[in-house]
Amino acid sequence: MLGQALLVASRRPGLRRAVVGTPVTRRVVDRFVAGEQLPDALAAVRALQADGIAVTLDHLGEDITSRAEAVASRDAYLALLDGLAPLQLGPAAEVSVKLSAFGQALPGGHDLALELVRPVAEAATALGTTVTLDMEDHTTVDSNLAVLAELRRDHPGTGAVLQAALHRTEADAHDLAVAGSRVRLVKGAYAEPRTVAFTDKAEVDAAYRRCLDVLVRGAGYPMAGTHDPAMISRVLELVRETGRSADSYEFQLLYGIRTAEQQRLAREGHTVRAYVPYGADWYGYFMRRLAERPANLQFFLRSLVTTS
Repeated sequence: MLGQALLVASRRPGLRRAVVGTPVTRRVVDRFVAGEQLPDALAAVRALQADGIAVTLDHLGEDITSRAEAVASRDAYLALLDGLAPLQLGPAAEVSVKLSAFGQALPGGHDLALELVRPVAEAATALGTTVTLDMEDHTTVDSNLAVLAELRRDHPGTGAVLQAALHRTEADAHDLAVAGSRVRLVKGAYAEPRTVAFTDKAEVDAAYRRCLDVLVRGAGYPMAGTHDPAMISRVLELVRETGRSADSYEFQLLYGIRTAEQQRLAREGHTVRAYVPYGADWYGYFMRRLAERPANLQFFLRSLVTTS
């Protein structure tokens, strides 16, 4: 699959230098990333709010090599929450964190990530909002779920993310489909081995449907992270079948992708939340967006051609 090949290739330093150093890249990145600084992100929040769309904000920065960098990630999120406070959006503006940005991959990283993410959860709660723990590659799942369980002791609204592509996810969905449990279901945007994940698109789609059924029919708060029209339709079918109220589920779509669909769903009375990334370390996020949808890669390549 082209997407998997691109994800593998994206780890090569030469490709990183080529992508980051290409002048046209910045124009394309602006489609997917709200900017590099906090004021850029807050401007995007205001614009989305004007369209009736909630947000979850991600300060980009996954390549952590020291405790000092992990502490800087924590501080960036605390500054973000301080910046959100005057907007008084409450749960309409939450934050998403990758535990890798909090030092999860460092020696003793599980405990370090929990130590550093806890004050972010505390600050979010004080602001009347919450934190969602993004899921990364399969090696991090157990650690992420353990951190989730710890945070939910004091901050029960802490959100989880599950990737349908992983073989284990349907069982995890059953475990998390309980009252008060906020769970974002995505297909998965990491290159994973066949031993732990479905790699065929049809298999991933089928797994997403199974997990979606578990979450929407369960007692929790499902958050459908998808741009796939078929999956959006399936959510709406399940909502009708289960009689869920409009405040008991939501759609989550990426910033800059299918914006008209985001606005349409919001106008129809559904809760829609845009995943808004910002920050200077945008390379890993950008490459996953190119890899997961051929249309994104085509858009990037067309931009290179038309400006060369």
